Amino acid sequence: MNEQRRSGHTVTRFTAHLVWVTKYRYPVLKSDIKKRCRELIIQVCDAEDVQILKGVVSKDHVHMHIEYPPKLCISDLVERLKGRTSRMLQQEYPALKKRYWGGTFGR
Repeated sequence: MNEQRRSGHTVTRFTAHLVWVTKYRYPVLKSDIKKRCRELIIQVCDAEDVQILKGVVSKDHVHMHIEYPPKLCISDLVERLKGRTSRMLQQEYPALKKRYWGGTFGR
């Protein structure tokens, strides 16, 4: 955990604690949906060169402690994490699409 990212002229260690909840805090992240949400988050983090230090997907929220590269804006990362997981989960689980009829899954 004390390792730092090294490049040609810099040594960095950017970490963030991210928490987001489902819209209206509906407890929808259960069983298969919870597993798929976790897989999608890991995929996005791998694609963006983000290391997950700790993380939990609960029934109505997600906690993550991450380490990210300096080239990445944290707000863009959160947008990708929430957007991709929401879109993919609603496509794969029609019951979620009915629950969140407006098209948004998280706040």
